[in-house]
Amino acid sequence: MNILLIEDDEVLADGLTHTLSNSGYHVTGATTAAYAEHLLKAQGFDLIILDLGLPDMGGLQLLRRLRSQKYSLPIMILTAHDDMNDRIEGISQGADDYMTKPFELRELEARLHALIRRCYGGFSHIIEIGGLQLDTSNQQILAKGELLSLSAREFAVLEILMMQNDKVISKDKIAKHLSLHGDALADNAIEVYIHRIRKRIKPYGVGIRTFRGLGYLLENKVDE
Repeated sequence: MNILLIEDDEVLADGLTHTLSNSGYHVTGATTAAYAEHLLKAQGFDLIILDLGLPDMGGLQLLRRLRSQKYSLPIMILTAHDDMNDRIEGISQGADDYMTKPFELRELEARLHALIRRCYGGFSHIIEIGGLQLDTSNQQILAKGELLSLSAREFAVLEILMMQNDKVISKDKIAKHLSLHGDALADNAIEVYIHRIRKRIKPYGVGIRTFRGLGYLLENKVDE
C-alpha cells in the first residue's frame, strides 16, 4: 500500500512516515502542492494524506484540482482548524476522512485502516488469492506456505495485481508502481514480466487475464 504524504511540517511528517512504514506502508513525502502533483503524475499511489496548510497552495484548492483531474484514490485531510464548517467543506470537496491537529498517531493509523477497508474492500496486511499469500508487512509472497522466489521487479508487478485483485490494472499503473522502487519499464518489458509471473503462479490456482488495451486482472482461475 503506497501512501503519498503531503505535509510541510518536517517533525510531523517524519513521525507519520516512521509510524506508517513500521506498519508495512510505503510512504512518499511532499512538502508542497506542486511537488505532490508531480509525484502523482510520475508514480502510483493508493492513498493520500493531505495537510491543508501548504506553503504554495491551499489544501482545499489542491483537493479540488485532484478531484477535477479524476484522481479517485482515497484522501484523508489533516488540519489545525477544528471548525465544523472546515470539515463540511473538506468532505464536500471530495475528502474521504478528516482529522484535526494535534492527534494521536495510533488514532490516525486506526482511521487509515478503516478508510482503506472501506475503499479497498477489506484490505489487510495479509492478502490471499488461490494458493498465494501476500504479506505486505514483510514484503513477501508465499505459495502454499512457502516463500515464492521472485526478482524485485516480478515481486512489484505481482504485488500490485494482488493488492487490487478485483480490478483491471493498466500497464501505465504498473509502470508507476515500479517507479516507486526506482524502476521504470517499457510496455514490452512489462509483458515479459507478466509472462514470467503467469508461469510461476499457475501451479497455485492463480492466473493473469489480459484485457487488450486495458491491462491485466489477477484471478483464482484463468482459461488459457
